[in-house]
Amino acid sequence: MTRFTIASFNVKNLIEAEEEYYRFEEYTPEEYAWKRAWLADQLLTMNADIVCFQEIFSEDALRDVIIETDELGLAANEAVIPDRSKRYARKAIFRKLAYETYTEAALAFAPNSFDGGPGQRRPGVAILSRFGFDGLPEVIQDLPEPLDIPFSDLGGADGGSYRLSRLSRPILKVRVPVGDQVVTVFNCHLKSKLGEFPRREGAAFPPEADLVNYDAAGRAMGSLRAALRRMAEAWVLRRAILDELEAGNPVMVLGDFNDSEHAVSSEIITGEAPFKNYAWMRRHDAKDRRDRYSDEEDTIVQEAIGKVRLYSAEKLFVKKSLRDMVYTSAFGGVFESIDQILMSRHFLPEFADRIGEMEYFSVLNDHLTDGSHPEAPYNKLASDHGQIMAHMVIGDGDD
Repeated sequence: MTRFTIASFNVKNLIEAEEEYYRFEEYTPEEYAWKRAWLADQLLTMNADIVCFQEIFSEDALRDVIIETDELGLAANEAVIPDRSKRYARKAIFRKLAYETYTEAALAFAPNSFDGGPGQRRPGVAILSRFGFDGLPEVIQDLPEPLDIPFSDLGGADGGSYRLSRLSRPILKVRVPVGDQVVTVFNCHLKSKLGEFPRREGAAFPPEADLVNYDAAGRAMGSLRAALRRMAEAWVLRRAILDELEAGNPVMVLGDFNDSEHAVSSEIITGEAPFKNYAWMRRHDAKDRRDRYSDEEDTIVQEAIGKVRLYSAEKLFVKKSLRDMVYTSAFGGVFESIDQILMSRHFLPEFADRIGEMEYFSVLNDHLTDGSHPEAPYNKLASDHGQIMAHMVIGDGDD
């Protein structure tokens, strides 16, 4: 039996000092040192075996954080782990306290294909794994064929279509060998809720960006564009997930969804929730009002939906522990979970053919402040997201 931890960590704009990532935004050497130290301390606290990072501008900067984490971890081991001469050296508590370095860990980085020059940088994502990877990592961003989403008017006429050729940020897919299993892990960072405002040819900025001449309808249209893009990106991720599930592979999906669990984009990724019983539902091809699905067909439908659904680690934990409050984001007084860990039914305790299950769920969110809090400037350097981690067990037999 193998126990492991898997975490999602939006680091918020990780890049070296004196590198302008967004317009007029960069870190001084002192700010970068503080941010690197803070991230290393969080990573040390998590001590996770697999970490999915978002908002990585520079792989080298991430490696700096990992190196500093290892230095802190080795120093902590030196201070708190007794040597073999101590009679209590074999106590289980010290195995739990020990930090395992990332020296031999594998790191996969997916840069953003939108990434530009100074002031026009775009972040990518990365996955760190103490178990290494099975095969090469895969990146999904520039689609080989555009995704065309057709619409129809209510009368049935052609309603046009929406085309997606490239995702706003890459999706990183890796296969991780854990115990006697290989788990497919997806790391994503979907389009944010910030509005999309097209800039007219020759204009210095979109008119909706001029807040003095506030255009409420135009800004609402920008939010509509962002939501449509986010949902289309969610479908691209869902299609990739289905390829793995249909091949019989266990799947875990982590990242910054930029939406809560019950948002449409999240439901696209997880798959639809089945009804309790389809036998009461009128058939799709009903010939009269009494023509409903049979009990046998209900079983078929339940299995067809259940085998491709994903399940929220947070909700499994809340159900198991009777806790009722987890949040990973705070802004303007709204506290919600927009970072998620989802898993296929291979990890559900009630699934007969499970390969493992979640034992615990952790969230590090004490550093979060909403935008009106006096300590809000602290969020410039610290992450503005909580870190979430699932404690998993996989396989049969002894550790």
